[in-house]
Amino acid sequence: MKRLILFFAIMLLMVVGLGIGASTTFAQSYPNRSVQFVIPATPGSAIDIPGRIVADELSKNFGSPFVPINKPGGSFTLGTDFVARSKKDGYTLVYTNNPAIVYSRILSPDTVRYDPDKDLEPLGIHLFFAHAIAVQASSPWKTIKDLLDYAKANPDKLRVSTAGMGSVTHFHLETIQSLTGTQFNHVPFKSGEAVITALLGGHVEVTFDAVSKIIPHVESGKLRMLLTTIKMKEYPNVPTISDLGYKQQLVPTWFGMYGPAGLPDDVRKVLIPAIEKAMKNPESKAKIEKMQFIVDYRTPAEQKKLAAEEYAGALVIAKKIGLLK
Repeated sequence: MKRLILFFAIMLLMVVGLGIGASTTFAQSYPNRSVQFVIPATPGSAIDIPGRIVADELSKNFGSPFVPINKPGGSFTLGTDFVARSKKDGYTLVYTNNPAIVYSRILSPDTVRYDPDKDLEPLGIHLFFAHAIAVQASSPWKTIKDLLDYAKANPDKLRVSTAGMGSVTHFHLETIQSLTGTQFNHVPFKSGEAVITALLGGHVEVTFDAVSKIIPHVESGKLRMLLTTIKMKEYPNVPTISDLGYKQQLVPTWFGMYGPAGLPDDVRKVLIPAIEKAMKNPESKAKIEKMQFIVDYRTPAEQKKLAAEEYAGALVIAKKIGLLK
């Protein structure tokens, strides 16, 4: 009888052990193959570089490759739309920004086929950064006031390059025009280095682009910054729009991760903590901050709240300045 009891006790332990092993295996089964890490911009662009750093950290943390795939176009909406319509298994993710989540659906609603609130699942915000208005160092405009005065006197003459229709800088440009009574000639690009090279090559007179892309040319003596969207301690003499006496703020750009809405809970439980760890990694944080980005992780709940508030505020501004069709 004792032998029979001992036999059943051993069998019970084996069953429990197998169950624990199976559940552990299931929990660790994601990812068991490569993950498409979509970056909705061109290689080498402001969003591409930190995105690749996050992808590399996730690859190290999981031991499975997170493969960066560039899908530029539509002011970051083409790549974002690709992920919104992808299989809901966690193997296709996007490292995107507020132009794709907030501004494009206001400025170009006909081109945005997804609803960020319904079709995308926030997985964490990575960083924030400033944009700046810049001109060639040899230009006659020494200050933002000089530029605005000239623009008022010569409407639609000054060409301004941005990262595209519906981008944050496009929205900022429209806001500045409304506030100051100026009219610039907007020249949109599909992000990437063309936004800056257009100014360096004399194809436009002004650019409104990421500070991280402008500063190297400022330091080399080729460009001059006239205005930033965030006050920078390294450039205390470069004003923000509020420094000029306007109450309207120009919100910073942020980069964050999304997956298609409806990711399985078991994937989310593994993926979200891993993304937080990757985004907070001290070594990668130091690399990214050297590029003038502000690494400031926000949880998925905070990300959803921030995007909703920004969208509501942007709608008010868009209606006020006549951007909505």
